[in-house]
Amino acid sequence: MKRRTILSTMLATTVVAGLTLPATAQEAFDGPTEGPAGADGKTIVVLAGDLKNGGILGVTEGVEEAAGTIGWEVRVLDGAGSVQGRTAAIGQAVALQPDGIVINGFDAVEQQAALEAVVAAEIPMVAWHSGPVIGCDAPGGIFANVSTDAMRVSEVAAEWAIDEGGEDIGVVIFTDSTYQIAIDKADRIKETIEAAGGTVLEYVDTPIADTSSRMGPLTTSLLQKYGDQWTHALAINDLYFDFMGPALAAAGFSPEDGPQAGSAGDGSEAAFQRIRAEQYQAITVAEPLNLQGWQLVDELNRAIQGEACSGYVTSPALVTTEGLAKLGESNAFDPDVPYREAYTAIWQQ
Repeated sequence: MKRRTILSTMLATTVVAGLTLPATAQEAFDGPTEGPAGADGKTIVVLAGDLKNGGILGVTEGVEEAAGTIGWEVRVLDGAGSVQGRTAAIGQAVALQPDGIVINGFDAVEQQAALEAVVAAEIPMVAWHSGPVIGCDAPGGIFANVSTDAMRVSEVAAEWAIDEGGEDIGVVIFTDSTYQIAIDKADRIKETIEAAGGTVLEYVDTPIADTSSRMGPLTTSLLQKYGDQWTHALAINDLYFDFMGPALAAAGFSPEDGPQAGSAGDGSEAAFQRIRAEQYQAITVAEPLNLQGWQLVDELNRAIQGEACSGYVTSPALVTTEGLAKLGESNAFDPDVPYREAYTAIWQQ
């Protein structure tokens, strides 16, 4: 199969069907322009689900950048990709008695019992990708759950596969049932593929944290099982494709001839590098990770001061080889909008 390069939808905030469109000049920021001034001298903790995950790392870096502007101290605790590690990190965070906590990249339901201690301690919480409810008043005492529309992200990835391969595609979907949002995203990918007449060959549930050891053998097994029927691999996160390429290469598949890989999030640096080099990943549906880090700080500032959640929802972008050629050397989706200036103006009023 020969890969077709389709138009990237990067670099602006004009939205059509949930995607950002290319722009020749900086657009206006479509997020909040009003809110409370920055609270003085706060210390916050970022509870990272797994810093090996490019999305989580990108958001963490955005939080740290924004905290430097608002004047807060940040402590980052890494759950290291395990349920036990995340539980321990929450306990450590509560013991530190911070002014606020950021739940970064893990399901709040998984850690419900541990997070009850945060609620009991009356520590404000905001989150990134903590569950299927996006925006204000998320379950579990979370003030705001920051994310793009995860269902639209899944649809975009599935629609790319249909456009790229036609109705005769055979898709393997990779997800992780540790996270409810991952199940929901994979279900939407499956629904979209099948509604268009495509075939879902298999729905593979394998933990994101174990991709380094599992994806090689899984890829080999799937190639043996499905052969040429397997035309596309769609995953709920880029991390799955960090380890698929070597197995495809070992089996004698070139990037053009092997199953075409597309991710429904998050737009990691490694994924951008693979797409740019056309090496075993064709697209990702990226989130503006750094912007979302700034949004998390803004939402937490509102929570700390008893103000209302902003309700802002960011838009994703379909990242392709063609689109990356327009970005120069950048390996991140950072919209060309003045969000830093907008948030700084709110906090420094």
